[in-house]
Amino acid sequence: MDLRVIEKEDTMLSIEVAGEDHTFMNVLKGALLETDGVTAATYDMNPEQSGGQTDPVLTVKTETDVDALDALEAGAERVMEKSDNFTDAFEAAV
Repeated sequence: MDLRVIEKEDTMLSIEVAGEDHTFMNVLKGALLETDGVTAATYDMNPEQSGGQTDPVLTVKTETDVDALDALEAGAERVMEKSDNFTDAFEAAV
């Protein structure tokens, strides 16, 4: 997965996530919205409005005492945890 930082401030991060689609981006956005200190998490994949850009652009905004990059890391860890829990539940059901 290739990431490209578009804009970075203490409480806001905007990154392009190459090669991903709505499936992954919705999971990541949901995990970010469950992360303490995150006030907003959105992504855009509209090539008509962004000059032909097809890779999603994720934007994360946080409270003043939470670094946006740290929040992204916590959200990604939450995605991995949910994935592991799903795998365990699936294997137990088989």
